[in-house]
Amino acid sequence: MSHVAITREEFLEETQGKRFADAVHDKEGLFDQVLAFFNDEDRQRRMEESEIHHNRAPIAGVVRELESQSAIEEFFASQHPRRAKRLRQAIGVLVRMIMVRRGWRKTGRKGSLGVRTTVASGEVKPGAYHNTGGLAFWFVRAERYKRKDGMPFRSVRERCHAAESPSSNGSSGASDSTTGGVREKRSDT
Repeated sequence: MSHVAITREEFLEETQGKRFADAVHDKEGLFDQVLAFFNDEDRQRRMEESEIHHNRAPIAGVVRELESQSAIEEFFASQHPRRAKRLRQAIGVLVRMIMVRRGWRKTGRKGSLGVRTTVASGEVKPGAYHNTGGLAFWFVRAERYKRKDGMPFRSVRERCHAAESPSSNGSSGASDSTTGGVREKRSDT
């Protein structure tokens, strides 16, 4: 798929993007760094590979690199949790815009990126809402996507269902739900 570049103006014209004008117009200029990060062709490829090969949300393919950016890390660690949440949500909108332009659609499901720390009731100090485990330190969950053309590989759930269905008891092929055809059973010899 071809490279996608989202501009600040395009983001603000988008239905959900315009709701995050506060994150776009922050005085630190952080959103411009976020745009530059996600407009990178290699990162967009890794986002797609995260869904295709690892069965994880697209941001999972780049989240560690994103969080390692010093400006991003400093922002999440030093800002009020509500302001940090707004930037995370704006990043989610940006990821959706990129994925849709690259031929994907939302599934309506979220994938886990981390396990949030337990915060005392009413505690709103900067940096309090981080993860204690998982893939990401600041992001808890993210939208999952499916290619509009269909996924190139069947999920484990689909394969398991096909293997356990009465019609597959020893037959020479397994149904392929993505292409509608029949795949040959692979010999492990």
